[in-house]
Amino acid sequence: MSLVHEQHLFLQDVTRLLTLAWSHGFEVTGGELYRTKEQQEIYVKSGRSMTMASNHLRRLAIDLQFFKNGLWIQKKAELQELGDYWESLNPKNRWGGNWVSFADLPHFERNV
Repeated sequence: MSLVHEQHLFLQDVTRLLTLAWSHGFEVTGGELYRTKEQQEIYVKSGRSMTMASNHLRRLAIDLQFFKNGLWIQKKAELQELGDYWESLNPKNRWGGNWVSFADLPHFERNV
């Protein structure tokens, strides 16, 4: 499968995730979708990222912030349903909130 097709399927799943979030009363803002290699190097050097193999480099990851009643939701338990839904959409989908090494709640990716 081509990278373009994977990106297309990824964004379809992002749309499904956003639709579920909105139906549950979340307001959602967007963070990074694409990063250059240079930006990723900066993130690794500063400790903001742990890898140069980030799916942001291939436009297969997005960071989203979720709000309810004007409050930024930063607890895993409050986002778990969205993370589980994301991972149920495709076996290639991973939510950063379920990572063991460190929780990255805003991070949703397709691992190909």
